[in-house]
Amino acid sequence: MRERTPKHIFSYLCYRDGSQTPRLGMINEFLRYIESERRYSLLTVRNYRRDIESFDLWRRENRCDNDISNVSADDIRAWIVHRTDVCKISAASMNRELASLRSFFRFLRKKEVIQTDVFTHIGSLKKPKHLPSIVPESRIPQMLEYTAGKAVTSDFEQVRDALIVLMFYKCGIRLAELVGINTDDFSADLSTVKIRGKGDKERLVPLVGSVQSVLKNYLDAIKRQKICKSEEKALFLTGDGRRISRIRTYRTVRSALQDVGIQGKKSPHVLRHTFATQLLNAGADMRDIQELMGHSSLSSTQVYTHNSIRKLQEAYAKAHPRR
Repeated sequence: MRERTPKHIFSYLCYRDGSQTPRLGMINEFLRYIESERRYSLLTVRNYRRDIESFDLWRRENRCDNDISNVSADDIRAWIVHRTDVCKISAASMNRELASLRSFFRFLRKKEVIQTDVFTHIGSLKKPKHLPSIVPESRIPQMLEYTAGKAVTSDFEQVRDALIVLMFYKCGIRLAELVGINTDDFSADLSTVKIRGKGDKERLVPLVGSVQSVLKNYLDAIKRQKICKSEEKALFLTGDGRRISRIRTYRTVRSALQDVGIQGKKSPHVLRHTFATQLLNAGADMRDIQELMGHSSLSSTQVYTHNSIRKLQEAYAKAHPRR
């Protein structure tokens, strides 16, 4: 019996029109692998698909080659030039796309579709350093007053929007994490909430008294107005009882920050950054902040030290007699 090589394996993978498509077959197999075995989120899987298929399409349009096993390091370098010089994407975005491709080609090597690592001499692009955007301390009282006004109303959506802003600011969670919260993720006394982070990693985040109070009012509003559908477990709901979308949540935060006069970037991540920066300024341990934020490495948390250093520098510049 003749040994079946990757070329023979490819012959079983076809487009919908019947033509041979080793590319899509391997791409789909890879995506199933990272979703079912690596437990990547649906959003991550979607991003990987977009990055890989975008590279594949560009390569076929420019190289006229349907065989993915012929991809070379020069192809990757040309792709980087195309994306950064022609499409003008940032170094951070390019590095994310490279991470998708790197994982895909590592999978191809594991499957013996390719024999060499085309990424051996392909490094990540150097990213310019940017300090995380935060809500200025002078604007925090207005923001909390704004949410307090909404939280005590009888209007379901206003209470929900107040709770959304408060949980980003006082829990430091990500957008996808907040949208994914279910009503059964809370402890019986509402003192903690179970958060499912990246890679399905779970962590417990404490809820301070002000958040618990708004949460209780929100849950009561859902019951009074009979918002929730019987089978829906989501905490944050639309008016028709369905789980709120990421886009709707993002717009809620942007609108709230705009209403209280926040300048610059206005997003859930700004509130998350504010949460971490204020904890650090208050003397919280870096490891504790890492745990609360759900960071896999301490280096991700250490970026907030730059905001604290900048604050010290500003205080020095204002107060030192020999500045």
